Amino acid sequence: MLKRISRNLIAPCGMNCGVCKAFLREHNPCLGCRDFEQDKPKTIAQCYMRICRERAGKFCFDCAVFPCERLQHLDLRYRTKYGMSEIENLEFIRDNGIRKFVERERRRWISEKGVFCVHDKQYYK
Repeated sequence: MLKRISRNLIAPCGMNCGVCKAFLREHNPCLGCRDFEQDKPKTIAQCYMRICRERAGKFCFDCAVFPCERLQHLDLRYRTKYGMSEIENLEFIRDNGIRKFVERERRRWISEKGVFCVHDKQYYK
């Protein structure tokens, strides 16, 4: 069954967990940052963006120091390696709403081939 991109798959940092290799893999898939379970990988459990106490709302743009240094570092890595910007994602969500963002993400990443993974550039069904 094809996994769907939904609002609960958009992480506080603006990452679309629905196009992440850990989420798309068949064996022991990640549930995404919002549906985190304690027995899942330490990288999620200890993710600064997910557990940040400075943020006043659900997303990093709800913070007085948006974009913080950590988010800028993450954004630079994703723009360089994967052609995706968490900061641009967050600005779009802030300006247009989560519903329009999810719709845009579905058009961007899902085709008849499946969901395109941002990390390994393969399609997953």
